[in-house]
Amino acid sequence: MTLLRDFSPDPVPPAAPVPSPARRRGLRATALVAASVLAAGLLGVVVAGGGTATAGAVGAGSFTETRPAGALLPKGCGAISTNPRTFTTADAPAGAIPTNDWWSSLIWKRNNCTGSEVLHAHPLAFKAENNGLGLSYTTTPAISGTATGVGEFHYPYTEDVRVGLAGLTAPVVKAAGWTDWTVTADWSDGSRTMRATIGHGLPFSYYTVNGGTAQLTTAGTPAVWRNSGATIGFTVRGHDYVAYAPSGATWTVNGTGISSTLAGKGYFSVAVLPGGGDRGALADTYGRYAHAHVTGTRMSYTYSPSAGTVRTTYAFTTTPREGSETKTVVALYPHQWRSLTGATPIGQTYVSARGAMRVLTGVPSFTTSMRFTGVLPEVPAVGDSTGADLATVTGYLNAEQGNPEGVSGTDTYWAGKGLGRAARIAEIADQLGQTSVRDAALTAMRNRLTNWLTAGSGETGQLFYYDRNWGTLIGYPASYGSDEDLNDHHFHYGYFIAAAATLAKFDPGWADDSRYGGMVDLLIRDANNYDRADSRFPYLRDFDIYAGHDWASGLAPFFAGNNQESSSEGMNFANALIQWGQATGDTAVRDAGVYLWTTQSAAISEYWFDVYDQNFPAAFGHKTVGMVWGDGGSYSTWFSAAPEMIQGINMLPITGGHLYLGDFPEYVKANYAELVTNKGGPPTVWQDIIWEFLALGDGEQALRNFRANSGFTSEEGESKAHTFHWIRNLAALGTVDTTVTANHPLAKVFVKNGVRTYVASNITARPLTVTFSTGVTLAVPAGKTATSGAYTWSGGNATGGGTVPTGPPPTTTPSPTPTSASPTPTSASPSPSAPGSLKPVRYLRSGGGLDGTAGTAGTVNVAAANGNSDGTPTNPRVFTATGLTGTYTGGATAFDLAVDAGTAVGNGVQIRVSYDLTGNGGFERVETYRYFATDPVPGAEHYRQTQGLLSATGTLGNLAGGTVRVEVWNAIGGAPTILGVGNGSTVTLPYGS
Repeated sequence: MTLLRDFSPDPVPPAAPVPSPARRRGLRATALVAASVLAAGLLGVVVAGGGTATAGAVGAGSFTETRPAGALLPKGCGAISTNPRTFTTADAPAGAIPTNDWWSSLIWKRNNCTGSEVLHAHPLAFKAENNGLGLSYTTTPAISGTATGVGEFHYPYTEDVRVGLAGLTAPVVKAAGWTDWTVTADWSDGSRTMRATIGHGLPFSYYTVNGGTAQLTTAGTPAVWRNSGATIGFTVRGHDYVAYAPSGATWTVNGTGISSTLAGKGYFSVAVLPGGGDRGALADTYGRYAHAHVTGTRMSYTYSPSAGTVRTTYAFTTTPREGSETKTVVALYPHQWRSLTGATPIGQTYVSARGAMRVLTGVPSFTTSMRFTGVLPEVPAVGDSTGADLATVTGYLNAEQGNPEGVSGTDTYWAGKGLGRAARIAEIADQLGQTSVRDAALTAMRNRLTNWLTAGSGETGQLFYYDRNWGTLIGYPASYGSDEDLNDHHFHYGYFIAAAATLAKFDPGWADDSRYGGMVDLLIRDANNYDRADSRFPYLRDFDIYAGHDWASGLAPFFAGNNQESSSEGMNFANALIQWGQATGDTAVRDAGVYLWTTQSAAISEYWFDVYDQNFPAAFGHKTVGMVWGDGGSYSTWFSAAPEMIQGINMLPITGGHLYLGDFPEYVKANYAELVTNKGGPPTVWQDIIWEFLALGDGEQALRNFRANSGFTSEEGESKAHTFHWIRNLAALGTVDTTVTANHPLAKVFVKNGVRTYVASNITARPLTVTFSTGVTLAVPAGKTATSGAYTWSGGNATGGGTVPTGPPPTTTPSPTPTSASPTPTSASPSPSAPGSLKPVRYLRSGGGLDGTAGTAGTVNVAAANGNSDGTPTNPRVFTATGLTGTYTGGATAFDLAVDAGTAVGNGVQIRVSYDLTGNGGFERVETYRYFATDPVPGAEHYRQTQGLLSATGTLGNLAGGTVRVEVWNAIGGAPTILGVGNGSTVTLPYGS
């Protein structure tokens, strides 16, 4: 690890350039400023007065508790200032209130001062009005727009039934309680009270009442298909509902009204049934759990590095209103049921805006298990140290030294974008040994971060303010409603945290809690508090636990509910937690990041990309959405109708934490193809973002695009240096391999032509060994990135793999490889080739030669393995050419061996090619290829280099009187293999004479 020690203790922040035109996330509705009423406990930090601000000191950093003049606060309802506690009951939970959840409009009351906006819980949607709770189950989407332009689909709220009490008219509906994915609403008019508990994935809504008769009012006359004692089943607008009263009660139907005195017991529940099957039988099944009212929900997760998995349990607390049943019925979203373990859904499903929801009956909880496939600080540099492409990226880097942040504004979003840009430059400059560029980027980041994380006496901008009423830390200047609406905190702060993680790798002292680490932790806690015991901020503010993704706009002042467009900026926050936690040794933060990253990447694949082509309505006509809404999705953004931006907003920023975008390479290409179709041609803006995304599915095409048009204007958070580095290396590495995990979070596997490359980053001061689920191990020195396996540059400037450019300091180390020493050759000495007459195609000759001319067709036997010799030559056939002089072309070794194991089963033949560039007896380059499993059918098969590299070490260069040695042996199997020689087997060297 490199430790930078030459930073000044109190840097002056650089002047901030004017930001580009604003992009809107959560469109704000009109309301007024909130009041200041104590709602949360003290921050628990030392408070120091000074100037015009009251500052809370956190190590060397600080925040203010005095709002800067003119700064806006969250706004609620009505003509007077409000506090969110105004709309909670006296017995509501203590601590910070969830401000950005699916139900949060119940406490914001931005537009509806009495009840709520539509609460899209799925499969049901709800709306709180002063006389009861509306229920809607919409199964037919409303689709607008065109298949090639802006379009959207929604499952709009259309009320089927309203549940209340006869005569109930509450002046305001309040929140009485909340758990991880439920909320309890409270109605009271002085003589009648009702509480209703609703939640994500709950087909039931649960009610406790007092002072009146339960009243269900339907949209049109209900078709009653069961009215038996305490249970009534009815159909409204084609949807089947069942109401369950206490034993001894009955239901009375009068026009559109269904009522019950509840036998004086004061509780009941209402369920919507899924379509299909026998509704009577379903009503009976649901009835077993109808009085086990869900009164609490809780998610718990476990990240297992050794298994490479995240296990998440969704548990329900129930209160039996009668009987002893404690289990319930729950509907699962696609990202949940695809990863479900230990339970089997019933055959019927619910329709939802997220696709089919599958149903579990009679469960106290359910568990999902997802594979965590790792993140990286940056893709590894795997190019050679002398090629033109290295010069290209170095030139791009040098151009950034004077201003690595690029266009950077003074508000939290655009300041964050500049920090993100500088972090990418620092990472790749460090890999390539460009220390002056790296240090310039780190200095810029440190200056800006230190300024923002310090609220000095009298300071009014570029600081953070803590508001106790709303339990939030707001950065001023704010943008896109991050103050009034508490929008986008995970977007904005994710950039700060990610930059802090990069800085922490090189200057760990800066990141210590005694300096600025404590303030970084507060940013994490504000956006997505990972500590349930911390009441200063709500638990996971921006992350919807059951939905599996963030909301950018949480107050939901829209009929369509909450919304989020840039899912990838949400993932930037999750990745930032992994990187920060790893850099600082905070496993709680790291594990929270792994949970968020793994869960949300699954949700993004389902709900933004629909990679399985099962969730979007068929008539929608798009393969992606720019925005997800509570009730649907839209091919649009808040700020542009350009296809590049509609699709690109869910790609940026491109970092080593965004490799999940390539989990489905064929989808990547389909997504890009749609953009070209909708655009009517290739992208003309945000080309860098689009091509970097394309590189995850087709790196070679992305590289061709870049080379053909490298004069494009970079997106504000991008640089040519990073774009070229990303695309060029992915063209070599191939696509991500999601089948392999590692016991270290900063590790990734790539595959090209069936051959894997293993990558791991070590950002600590001690060496480590990373073990992959395939059994491959990788030794990673302190502060470096290591690779192992095979990769091939495309289009020139190629190496076969194993090394990277050297310089102070190198960031990638050669892979562990077998020793270049070989057993004594079993064949006669070869004949030398004449100097200066190198022929690249070499023929395996029966006498052990590796000649430039073909010989008489023949065969030799390769001894049986009789054990496992994978990777280690054992009793090999050896073929050698000496005295070779030639110019390295930048290509890679190729071969075509004729091999035949006859009728033997389980044989595998293997090859190693070694290059001694000067003929001095030391091999500068050794390549061992994966063995070829022969079939048990007589007749020659072709073993080619496409089988892929198993390992490689060293770097190819020009031959000057050099030697090339080829060893062929059986890696596995109990029978010999027949090898064609003379003219039957060739090795092609990447050299010209």
